[in-house]
Amino acid sequence: MSIANEHGAQRRVGHHEPTFAELYSPKLLTVLREGYGLTDFRADALAGLTVAIVALPLSMAIAIASGVSPGRGLYTAVIGGFLISLLGGSRFQIGGPAGAFIVLVAATVDRQGLDGLLLATMMSGVILVIAGYLRLGTYIKFIPYPVTVGFTAGIAVIIFASQLKDLFGITLSGKEPGELIPKLTALAHGAPTANLSAVALAALSIAIIVGLKRLRPTWPGILIAVVVAAVFTYALQLPVETIGTKFGGIPRELPAPALPAMSLAKIQAVFPDAIAFALLGAIESLLSAVVADGMTGRRHRSNCELVAQGFANVGSALFGGICVTGTIARTATNVRAGARGPVSGMLHSLFLLVFMLIAAPLASYIPLSALAAVLVVVAWNMAEKHEFATLVRSSWGDATVLLATFGLTIFRDLTEGILVGFALGAVLFINRMAQMTGVEDGSPLVAEDRADFEDGARVPYNPKLSADKDVLVYRITGAFFFGAASTVGTVLDSIADRRKAFVVDFAAVPFLDSTAANAMSRVAAKAKRQGIRLFITGASPTVRRALLTHGVRPPLVRYRETIERAVADIKGKDAPREEIADGLAAS
Repeated sequence: MSIANEHGAQRRVGHHEPTFAELYSPKLLTVLREGYGLTDFRADALAGLTVAIVALPLSMAIAIASGVSPGRGLYTAVIGGFLISLLGGSRFQIGGPAGAFIVLVAATVDRQGLDGLLLATMMSGVILVIAGYLRLGTYIKFIPYPVTVGFTAGIAVIIFASQLKDLFGITLSGKEPGELIPKLTALAHGAPTANLSAVALAALSIAIIVGLKRLRPTWPGILIAVVVAAVFTYALQLPVETIGTKFGGIPRELPAPALPAMSLAKIQAVFPDAIAFALLGAIESLLSAVVADGMTGRRHRSNCELVAQGFANVGSALFGGICVTGTIARTATNVRAGARGPVSGMLHSLFLLVFMLIAAPLASYIPLSALAAVLVVVAWNMAEKHEFATLVRSSWGDATVLLATFGLTIFRDLTEGILVGFALGAVLFINRMAQMTGVEDGSPLVAEDRADFEDGARVPYNPKLSADKDVLVYRITGAFFFGAASTVGTVLDSIADRRKAFVVDFAAVPFLDSTAANAMSRVAAKAKRQGIRLFITGASPTVRRALLTHGVRPPLVRYRETIERAVADIKGKDAPREEIADGLAAS
């Protein structure tokens, strides 16, 4: 896999070896060096308040679903969220308890108890710090796209199933099973005990959240739904389980920091859980940072982000919190609210602390069915239904990796699902490479140089094209797959921001996988936002079909047969008739 710039005097992207300070300086320092004024602080304060309003009910709901008290979810968001923004490598990352951890945290609490959970959280933080300093953040990006979609969809299904008991107010005679099929069986047997008041509050909460998202998308629908449900519960004295009846409310202060109980035997017992926390935390946080980059056009520092996530998990465990990571939904809310830098994330944590101190008595009336409704909506949104369907249709290989990861996540184990999915993705790539490899009898070990126009397959170097200040041409050579998608995507993101048009030549790309196609989709979306015309040339029917399947289609991108035809179109020259037909076929 190689990528070559046609500009003769190009910037040598990626050839500067960054210093330790450049790799691990928090983005907060970068923002302050750029100049941070009162206007920026006001914008960050408003964004931080907006995110805090969203994070307040979510933090409690995730904690309860994880098998711990709602207060521990708030500790996580306050301490962990503050440290992630203070030390992190992303300008806009918002940290806190994440829905993706519900399954792992609940299983750890069940097996190891609360002390074991806190110890595993702290150990995962140490692992993340070490991984960051070993610069392993780059390799996290090599996880194939079908794997991330598969385990995310699997987690969404498990979260949805875990909320059915509280959603319908079902009473079980024994402990709720952890596995999916036994859980559904037990809930079906307990269905006659469903609480109509709980069902009504859950339905009302879902209606408010969904309705406000469509009619008033800037309003905090989750908070409004929870408040309305709490008011109805208090005013009508509804017979439903609340935070107050189950947990006695939420604390009005942060606990003093303390080390969890530990021994050599305990460390050995929770080590597999710590590894799972660290792996999922790394994936989730870096995916969230990539989403923020795509929304803003900025670039995060992945290894610095891992170090921050590590210290945040250590800090969260010291204060009795659970696993903390970057959260995609809250990070996206932060960006849309107009945040300027990490200060918004730090203020979000401080606002949460204020809410906790002031609103603790009111939280006692929040019904658990309303919080379950919140997580049901979260699970529905995180399921990536469109991406799932696209991958199932794209190819048998991607569908196999996706479904294997999805099935193992649901019925076996999240970590096992990720590892097996990654292994299948690697085997699939090897198989594709083997099918494309051919050996010619008598071929020399080193290919001989050829003259331009020797057989009509090679054109001479064109200095005018290479020196054009308005048009940048890049040629990608070789298989464009998940192992190279991150690197190539980073290069393409960084070079096309000062041109009027950008041409990416795929003539020497034999195939690309779904991860690479998704990377090109992000590049195309960024080009459209910046008003840059993007052309793809030389793509074979197979490659073009994969790109179109993943949304790389007009008007985001224009397809042309050759670089010369694309440049002629950019310059306003007449294009041949067959070129016009080609563009129509691509649409």
